[in-house]
Amino acid sequence: MLTSPPPPSPIWGTDAAAEPFAIMEETAPPGLHYLQTPGLRTLLTPSMLAVGDALADAYAQGRFVCVLGAAGVGKTFAVHTAARRVGELLPLDFRAQPAPADLRAALHKELKLHGEPPADPGAADTLIRRALVQGPRIVVVEDAHRLSASCFEYLRFLHDDLPQGLCVVLIAQARGERSLRAQRMLASRCAGWLQIPPLTRDQVPKAAHALHPVWQSVPPDDLKALDARIADGALRRWAVLTHHTQRALAATKASTPDQDLLHAVADRVDGGRRP
Repeated sequence: MLTSPPPPSPIWGTDAAAEPFAIMEETAPPGLHYLQTPGLRTLLTPSMLAVGDALADAYAQGRFVCVLGAAGVGKTFAVHTAARRVGELLPLDFRAQPAPADLRAALHKELKLHGEPPADPGAADTLIRRALVQGPRIVVVEDAHRLSASCFEYLRFLHDDLPQGLCVVLIAQARGERSLRAQRMLASRCAGWLQIPPLTRDQVPKAAHALHPVWQSVPPDDLKALDARIADGALRRWAVLTHHTQRALAATKASTPDQDLLHAVADRVDGGRRP
């Protein structure tokens, strides 16, 4: 029976048809990799593929999408990497308890509007709406579970006011899902809810070998043991491990990490606690 190859992804193209944890040729934007560790690669993880597909749908429809998961699993990295392939990104990151005025100020800045944000909310909204109506954008809100009901109402106002809608990505930790689900306005405006899991133990060796050359000589069982002790499938923790392993190799002038060096790195990262 003949089978045809899978169609190209609307975001990732033919890269999505490659083997799991394929390495993307383009480099990540500065500051997106945790600790900016030299040599870290951008991988097409299953979560990256899922975020890309969901974001493409939400952008086409001008709707919200919620991306949930534990700290360090790669939510922000996946969203920012995918969003940059789709359209203009407006990342919003706030203090602990933002108010609508903080959203207005952040949008004023990210839209590169002239001068300081007007003190009058109506005047500020006029400038923001005029900018947003010129073309679709992707608004990305970090720690969206911190938003108040009035902030959600403001995002609803912007979404409903624009003829093309507004793609808004709400990123939150898994424990914040209840807060987002409580917002009734999302029920009819959300294109999807994504749960981003950590890597499984069996996925770790393949992912680590692709993530950075420093891991390519480390046996799969050693990588699984390191993941069980330190990372638990979180890519951010693997960035930390990569950073400290590179420093240890430079300090010892070793060419590849052996078990003793990996134990020393693990002791440094977790304070010497043994599993």
